[in-house]
Amino acid sequence: METTRNWLLPLLLAAGQVGLLWPGVGPDDTPGGPALLCVLAALALETAGLGQRRTVPVRALACTLVTRVLGGLAWPDGYLGLGTLITLYSVAVRCPVPVTVRAVAAVVGAEWVLCAVEEGPRPALLSDMALALGVYLLCAGLGEARRQWLAGRLVAARRLAGAEHARRLAGDHERRRLARELHDVSAHHLTSVVVTVDAARRLQDSRPDLATEALSFAERTGAETLTALQRLVGVLRDTDRPDHRPMSGRIEELVAGFGRLGRPVTARIPGDLAGPSAEAIHGIVREALTNALRYAPGAAARVLVTRADGLLRLTVENAPPRAAAQGAGGLGAGRGVAGMRERAAAAGGELTAGPTPEGGWRVCATLPDGAEAGRSDEHGRRRDVLREQRLADPALVSVSVILPVSCALALTEDWSAADRRAALPALLVVCGLLVLHALPLLWRRRAPWAVLLAVLATAWPGPAAVAGWHLRSDVAEFLAAGTLAETLAVYAVAAYGQGPGRTWPAPAAATLGTAGALAAVAWSDGSVAGEPTGAGGAVLLTFFLSVLLAPVFAAVWGAGLFVRRRRLRALAYDEFAFASSMWQADRAAEAERQRLAATLRDAVLERTQALVGAARRGDLAEVAGAARAALAAMREMLHSMGDDGEPGGRLAPSPAVGDLEALCRALRSGGRDVRLRGLPEAGRDLPPSVQVSVYRIVEAALGAGDVGPARVTLRRWRGTLRITVTGVRLAVAGPVAERLRVQAAAGEGRIVCEPAGTLRVVLPAGAVPAPVQEVSP
Repeated sequence: METTRNWLLPLLLAAGQVGLLWPGVGPDDTPGGPALLCVLAALALETAGLGQRRTVPVRALACTLVTRVLGGLAWPDGYLGLGTLITLYSVAVRCPVPVTVRAVAAVVGAEWVLCAVEEGPRPALLSDMALALGVYLLCAGLGEARRQWLAGRLVAARRLAGAEHARRLAGDHERRRLARELHDVSAHHLTSVVVTVDAARRLQDSRPDLATEALSFAERTGAETLTALQRLVGVLRDTDRPDHRPMSGRIEELVAGFGRLGRPVTARIPGDLAGPSAEAIHGIVREALTNALRYAPGAAARVLVTRADGLLRLTVENAPPRAAAQGAGGLGAGRGVAGMRERAAAAGGELTAGPTPEGGWRVCATLPDGAEAGRSDEHGRRRDVLREQRLADPALVSVSVILPVSCALALTEDWSAADRRAALPALLVVCGLLVLHALPLLWRRRAPWAVLLAVLATAWPGPAAVAGWHLRSDVAEFLAAGTLAETLAVYAVAAYGQGPGRTWPAPAAATLGTAGALAAVAWSDGSVAGEPTGAGGAVLLTFFLSVLLAPVFAAVWGAGLFVRRRRLRALAYDEFAFASSMWQADRAAEAERQRLAATLRDAVLERTQALVGAARRGDLAEVAGAARAALAAMREMLHSMGDDGEPGGRLAPSPAVGDLEALCRALRSGGRDVRLRGLPEAGRDLPPSVQVSVYRIVEAALGAGDVGPARVTLRRWRGTLRITVTGVRLAVAGPVAERLRVQAAAGEGRIVCEPAGTLRVVLPAGAVPAPVQEVSP
C-alpha cells in the first residue's frame, strides 16, 4: 500500500508528460533530437525523485529542481515540471520551518533564473516571476499547515498510547502506590509504638511516669494508624478527603511529632513548598526519621531543605546512636531506602543514602522545584501560541496579494512603454490597496469574524481612490482581483469560527459586501467594460454580481465546514478513546483497591484495633505484642502484593508472539471460534519490541467485542510481518480502530481497516524502537 502511494502520482505525471509529446496533443513545437532526449532524461529523473519524496524530501526536491531547469531549457513551452511543487509540499510537511524557508528561496530563485532566460527583458517577466513566487509560497504554506496538523495528531497518538499503557498497568501501579503508602504510614506509626513501649517497659522501675505516656502515645498513634489506613483504601468515606493544609506545615508537624518522642530534631524548611516534590519530601523525611528512630534511638537529627537553581535539596542526617538499638531487628519491611529512592524518582529527582564519617546516617535528595517548573511551563505554552502558523498564514496573505498583482502585470504586457509609465502611479496605488485588503488575513485563525469584517471594510477604499485620484479604468479594474481575500476570510469563519451553526451569515455578508464594493468601483469610474454607467447601472451590476458570487462563497463556506467537521470528528475520536482508556484504568485501580481493602481489614486493621484496645486497658506487654504482630502482618501483606523492595517491583514479562496461541485458546474456551495461522514460522527471530506490538494489536482486535468466528494470519514477506485479522467488525471503526492505529504507528507500521471487518497490518520485521505504549507516560 505504501509503495502504491509513493509511485502512483509520479507515474501519472510521467504518463501525462509523455502524452504531451505525442504529435497533435501538446504544443506545436515539440522537441526533436537532443532536446527530446533531455526531456525524457529529465522526466525519468523527476519520476525517481518523486518516488522518494516521503523518505528524503530535501533530496527529492533537489532532484526535481534540476529536472525543472533541464526540462524547461530543453522544451520551454511543453515541459510541465510539476514535480517541484509536489516535492516542495513534501519538504514543508516533513521538515522544520527554517528548512522549508530555505527550500522556498532556492526554488523561487531557480524559477526566476529560468523565467529570465526564457522571457528575456519583457514586461511578462515580472508577471511570471510574481506568479511563480505566489504559487510556491502557497504550496509551502499548505504543506506547513499539514505538518502542524500531523504534529497535533502525533501528540494525540502519544497521549492515547500513554493512556493505553496506564490502563494496562493501572492495577500494578495502584498496588505499588498502596504498598508504598502502607509501608510509610504503618511502619512510621507502629515502629514508634514498639520503640516507645519497649523503652517504657525497660525503664518502668526508674521512671514509672513513662509507662503512662507510652500508653497514651500508643492509643493516639494506633487511632491515627487506623484512620490513615482507612483513608488509603477507601474503607471509610468520611476520612477519604484531601488534606488542604500547606505541605511545609505538614512537614514541620511531622518533625515536631518525632521531637515529642524524646529525641532532639531540628528543621529548616521553606514556607512555600508545594507540588509533587513537596509530597516526596514529606514521605522521605517520614521514612528517614523512622529509620533513625529504629536504628539510632535517642540520637539527634537534622532536617534541612534548601532551594537553589530551580531545585530543592533535602538533607536528613542523624548522629550516631547513643547505644545499640534493642528490639529494632525485624521491625521494618526491608525496603526503606528503596522506597525513598522510588519517591524521589517519581517526582523527577534522585536520592542517595549512606553513613557519615562520624558514624551516623545521611539521606540526601535533589528534586525539581514545583513553583519554578510551573512558571517554565506557562512561559513555554505562551511561546508556542505566538509561534503558531509561522508560515501558513503569511504565505496565504502573500498569495492573496501576489496573484492579483501578477494578473495586473500580465494585462499590461500589451501596453506601450508610454502607457505603462503613465499608469505606474495608479498601479502603485492599486498594489497598496490590495496589500491593505489582504493584511487582516494574518489573524484569520484567532478572530475569523473580525478578519471578515476588516476585509470587507478595506474593500471600500478602492472606490474612494478611483473617485478621488481619477484612476484609469484599465487600472481600476485590477481591484476586482482582490476578491481572493474575501474568499479566504469566508473559509476562515467556517473553519475556525465559534459555533459552526452560526457561521451561515458569512457567505451572505461576503456576497453583498464584495458585490457592492465592485459596483461602487464601476460607478466611481463611470464605466463598465468601456460602457458608461450610472447609479441605476451600479444597482443592476450589484444584483448581477451577487448572483454570480453567492454560489462561490457558499461553496467555500461549505468546504470550510466540511474540513472543520472532519477535524473535530478526529479530535472527538481521540478524546473518546483517551477517556475510555482512563475510565478503564480507574476501574482497574478501583478493583485493586477493593481487593486490598479486604486483605488489609483481615491482616492489619484487626491487629491495630487490638493495639488500641490494649493501650486503653493499660497493658504494656499486650500493646508491644499487638504492635509487633501488626508490623509483621503488614510486612507479610507487602510481600504478598509483590513489593519485594526493588523500585520497579515484580511485573509479568512483556507478551510475545508465541503468547498468541494462549490468547486464542482462552477465547476458544470462552465459546468463540478463533483460528491462528502462521506460527511459529512468522514469529521466529522477531525483535522483542515487534513481538510486543504484534501481540497488542491482535489482542486489541480480538477484544473489541465481536462474538462471531475470527481468523488471525501471520506471514513474513520481504523484511516485513503481515498480520491479517478477519471477523472483527467492531475493531475497524471508533476508538478501537484509533487504538490500533496508535499501536501500529508506535511499531513503525501501517494498518488498513476494511469496513467488512478485516484488519491488515504491516510491521517491519527488523529491530525498531520500543513501542510508545510500552513506555511510561
